[in-house]
Amino acid sequence: MSAKALIGSVVTTLITSPMLRDGRRSIAGLKRRMSGAPARVHYFHQTDDPYSHLMLQALPALLARYRIELLLHVVPVPTAAAAPDRQRLETWSRRDAVVLANAVGLKYADPLQQPEATINALADQALVAAFASKIASQENLSKALAISTALWRADSAALEKFATASAEETSASLAAAALLRQALGHYLGGTLCFEGEWYWGIDRLHYLEQRLRAAGLANDATRDTRLRLIAQVPGISCMHRPSNNAKPDLHFFLSFRSPYTYIAVPRVIQLAKHYSANLHLRFILPMAMRGLAVPMEKRLYITRDTKREAESLGLHFGRIADPLGAPTERGLAVLHHAIAAGKGPAFALSFLQGVFADGIDAGGDKGLFKIAGRADIDASMVKAALADSSWREVAEANRAEMFTEGLWGVPSFRVDRRTAYWGQDRLWLIEQDLISATAAVSDT
Repeated sequence: MSAKALIGSVVTTLITSPMLRDGRRSIAGLKRRMSGAPARVHYFHQTDDPYSHLMLQALPALLARYRIELLLHVVPVPTAAAAPDRQRLETWSRRDAVVLANAVGLKYADPLQQPEATINALADQALVAAFASKIASQENLSKALAISTALWRADSAALEKFATASAEETSASLAAAALLRQALGHYLGGTLCFEGEWYWGIDRLHYLEQRLRAAGLANDATRDTRLRLIAQVPGISCMHRPSNNAKPDLHFFLSFRSPYTYIAVPRVIQLAKHYSANLHLRFILPMAMRGLAVPMEKRLYITRDTKREAESLGLHFGRIADPLGAPTERGLAVLHHAIAAGKGPAFALSFLQGVFADGIDAGGDKGLFKIAGRADIDASMVKAALADSSWREVAEANRAEMFTEGLWGVPSFRVDRRTAYWGQDRLWLIEQDLISATAAVSDT
């Protein structure tokens, strides 16, 4: 292993260490109790973000269930570096928010476009005024939801009825909130921060609830661990049995530098096997190798978030030998040949586990041969693959097709010619499509 890979593996092992995480939590809780300070949770709201609109609907229950002081901040849109390809991101977010809202019992209707700039500015001013005290109450949260609902309905008349901060006050407030968000370590709206840990959107709200319960901050009625969480996002179950002979095509757009791709692979393989789907591995180059820089706060959040997701899935994660550059290129070259040999899924899993869990440096022959061997790929195939650059054309074609689906990043998925979905959090939607394609019936 190179010195750079070794240092990186040590650092990421520390960043994702459960022992250090639990130690930080204990210290933060001890400081809070000794000082008599309230348990403060920061919420960062982006006015034109549909996920923030969903979060506003969940915050009253969070405030009622837990003994917390909820601090409210309105933030501007993330930087281009933190959220590249903004138009596709916005279009996807609106569409995804509809599906997510329906799944967890919240409300959102896609207006098919982002709020117009003038009405969005008015909503910013109204929200800054509503959050003037910074501390959440059921009253100002109700007002904030009414403002957000009027915004997404393009109801300027309703917005004009609310008190507003001046344009100057609003600009200063958004700038200060953005600086605070960055200092605490994040880059998106719809996010919650509690004692150094971040929770993005409805998809991660259950982790915050679990932590608040573990910290003894639940109100009496919420202490029962059997109590339903505020937002129960579905997962895959494989509890349906195909009833026809269909063999749907499951397209999986993946990158060898994406930790979320790694934790998706075992479930994708499971879904393909259970529903007799033809799995197509559509590999692409990582964003950072396509000229798109990733801010440090984004990299750190993704690493820590993947760790807790991996833990919930029973997967090892954290000894990372960053495959940026040559390791990824070498891996994709081998993957291209492995797919042709019918060993693509096994190699993809071995590679991603190797670089994200086992600390294997795929930039050297020793590491790559080890990864390949675990997938029953011999050295002769690896050498032949490394001498063949045709994988580059395939990767570019896959990227272009992914973009035509309205998506920009990985992991992404599609069943046959149905709607494509982005993110390992949405594999339950892929399962629904597989159930439909195979006329699967419930085993329960």
